[in-house]
Amino acid sequence: MSTVTGLTYGGAVWTPKYIVEINQSTCLGCGRCFKACGRNVLQLKAMNDEGEFVEDEDDDEIERKVMVIANQDLCIGCEACSRVCPKNCQTHAPVDLN
Repeated sequence: MSTVTGLTYGGAVWTPKYIVEINQSTCLGCGRCFKACGRNVLQLKAMNDEGEFVEDEDDDEIERKVMVIANQDLCIGCEACSRVCPKNCQTHAPVDLN
């Protein structure tokens, strides 16, 4: 097995960890992770009280908003989103090439 690695400016080996999941039960929908990510990976989505996503954000059924992974392929593994999350909702993992 081979894991994706890179080098820091100083030459140290660095293993990027990419976002794989957001725990929606603990997510506050505060948007801090969205603001920290400059890659358009995340998106805030509305949910009703049954935990189903609501497409019409003007709908009266909206209970709360949570962050979702909208474009996982754009993640560069910097973990900036998890560093600003007050609830530690994100799960990250390195990528295996095999």
